[in-house]
Amino acid sequence: MNLRLFPQFPWAVPVTVLYLWLFWRYLDGSGPPEDKSKERRRALRANQVSARVWLWSLVTGALAIVGLVLALRLANRFIAFPQQSIPDLGQASRVTIIALLLVAAPAAAIIEESAFRGYMQGPIERQFGLFRAILITGTMFALAHLDFTLILWPYYVAVAAIYGIITHIAKSILPAIVLHAAGNLYSNFDLYLYGQAEWQALPHSVTSIDITGVDTSFWISVATLTGVVVLAALAYLGLRHAAAIIAHADAGNRIATDDVA
Repeated sequence: MNLRLFPQFPWAVPVTVLYLWLFWRYLDGSGPPEDKSKERRRALRANQVSARVWLWSLVTGALAIVGLVLALRLANRFIAFPQQSIPDLGQASRVTIIALLLVAAPAAAIIEESAFRGYMQGPIERQFGLFRAILITGTMFALAHLDFTLILWPYYVAVAAIYGIITHIAKSILPAIVLHAAGNLYSNFDLYLYGQAEWQALPHSVTSIDITGVDTSFWISVATLTGVVVLAALAYLGLRHAAAIIAHADAGNRIATDDVA
């Protein structure tokens, strides 16, 4: 609507911020019905996270996202991914466009992480395990995107795995929201500046392996991707260890409190 009505001004930004505030408060337990408040708060999983777990979550997620982008760049040498074009921006000013791109990143992150890693993944994970939860939420995450085609299904499942595993270990969707917002900012401005989605390499930046064969550039890409994947795997182990230390300390504090009582 902002692109059609008064596109010179980013009036949709404060409207979106207000909506997100109301949305978040309701999912976190505020508002009627009061007898469902605790259930909504538990489903959201917006639990507080220690500084150590925050640090490990952000490092782990950043490495995993970089690895995914590198994997997409490498896959572009084998597969022709579907094109994604920039939507019609009409007469919108540059200020409006940039403001909308900036607010769209956290908006999508908050809504999608609340839905997929919070309300959806939690119950499935408790009943069927983490692997099935990621597979199901990743598939639903893919179908929720209008640009989805079957060839992009592994991409969306990979995204769900990155955020889903971090949420599982940290026991909170908060780190995933921050990571998701950062990833959205990259995607939004990549599309705006270059006219390509993150899964679609620029035409001049990559050549099909059918033409070049297995060249030096290919092996450099493989080596770089392998190194980042190893670092991301080690970071996941570090995150798991940090979360275990915090959980052990919390359990000890609860026992001490009970003894005193």
